[in-house]
Amino acid sequence: MRKRTPTLTEAELKIMDAIWLLESGTVNDVLEAIPKSRRPAYNSVLTIMRILEQKGYLRREKVGRAHVYIPCVSQRQARSKAVRHMVTSLFDNSPGQLMLNILEDESLSADDIKQLKQMINKRG
Repeated sequence: MRKRTPTLTEAELKIMDAIWLLESGTVNDVLEAIPKSRRPAYNSVLTIMRILEQKGYLRREKVGRAHVYIPCVSQRQARSKAVRHMVTSLFDNSPGQLMLNILEDESLSADDIKQLKQMINKRG
């Protein structure tokens, strides 16, 4: 069996994006929220939602005959967790190294740079 990652895979993120948009929903609700051109099979969505439940991203409640899934983690919390995981695994636990990498390798807009400067000044 493949090791489960603590962060979201691409397929899991697609499901979580739908759940965050809906705020809660059944497997069918999630399927309907995904564009038809990118929509996976029902069983795939069900499997991924069960994995997300095991990982602690979703919880399930029985409502009548249906199972409704509710997010346990906000989009912001998931992003923070992914960034922490990346900093730990790729940047020797150094957020500064991540920031330097972004500044060196990414094309940042003037607005992005202005926001970064403001955040640094607030923390400094």
